[in-house]
Amino acid sequence: MAHNSSVTIGKSASEKQLQQWRKNLAEERAEYKIYKRLAETRTGEEREILLELAEAEKRHAEHWRTLLGDNVGKPLHPSLRSLLLGFLARWFGFVFALALIQVSEERATKRGATENNGATAAMAADEAVHAEVIRSLATRGRNSMSGTFRAAVFGANDGLVSNLALVLGVAAANVSNSTVLLTGFSGLLAGALSMGAGEWVSVRSQRELLDASMPDESSNELLPNLDVNENELSLVYRARGMSEQEADARASLALEKIHSQESINVLQVHHASHEEIGSPWRAAISSFFFFATGAIIPILPFLVTSGTLAIVIAAVFVGIALLFTGGVVGILSGKPPMPRALRQLAIGYGAGIVTFALGLLFGTTA
Repeated sequence: MAHNSSVTIGKSASEKQLQQWRKNLAEERAEYKIYKRLAETRTGEEREILLELAEAEKRHAEHWRTLLGDNVGKPLHPSLRSLLLGFLARWFGFVFALALIQVSEERATKRGATENNGATAAMAADEAVHAEVIRSLATRGRNSMSGTFRAAVFGANDGLVSNLALVLGVAAANVSNSTVLLTGFSGLLAGALSMGAGEWVSVRSQRELLDASMPDESSNELLPNLDVNENELSLVYRARGMSEQEADARASLALEKIHSQESINVLQVHHASHEEIGSPWRAAISSFFFFATGAIIPILPFLVTSGTLAIVIAAVFVGIALLFTGGVVGILSGKPPMPRALRQLAIGYGAGIVTFALGLLFGTTA
């Protein structure tokens, strides 16, 4: 009976609607495969979550298959975006794939909320939940790589922008090619050392500040000697935001357990790994090498040519690199990559244009 109903719906739908439903079917099937592929790379709870998401996409695909009825036609290829997701799921990091899927699910949620295209209310709700599940899974990966990743990406961007601006400014002043190269390599080395040292100090200082906020591990061992009648332990809980009554009750209970020799972590001491901040040495090394990698790109053309041709090639190479790094930041942020890529390109070229204009001005004056 349901099949006959779907045939009727399929016959009454316009060709444009049928084409959209076929496209939706292809998308859902592609997302099913992506979740299955990602699940194969994980274990435990993450694997189970991804498999359940895959089953949900399979249900969605069946909805479109039923809706099309006899008009399902030849299987369509999924969009380029879905193909890219599949490629990332197979060859690149788990976080990259999840970040792109997050963007995809959020788009599907907005589309389902604004378009009456045959999707059920339950499907739109599913997509909203999927986006939140993926956001949570991706956050785990982002936290584990945020420190080093931040140093690497910003190091590369700084190298690209600062050395492009430096090289263009000097080259526009009509100096010799050897002077441009000397300036470029000096900027590379100085900037890389500065970035590396700055990242080490920044990350190290962050970790020290957080460590200073952690309870002292040795304090728990001294608590059995507290005077029960002068229970100053309650002051600790009050300092952490509890009311006076709550703190007194909590402190009394804690001391009772201590004196009965129960094992209790009264001060809630725990070892903090500060995973989200990262290692100061990894951040420093990543920043140094990625700054140097970005900074050498605008120099390379001047090794084989000079003048206007070298300037144009340097600008093109740096532009491509800025689009890439900006897009990567967008992907890992769970946002559409193109606006971030174009923003990064605008920033880099803006700095280059300003210094190029200054170089022309001073070169002409000289």
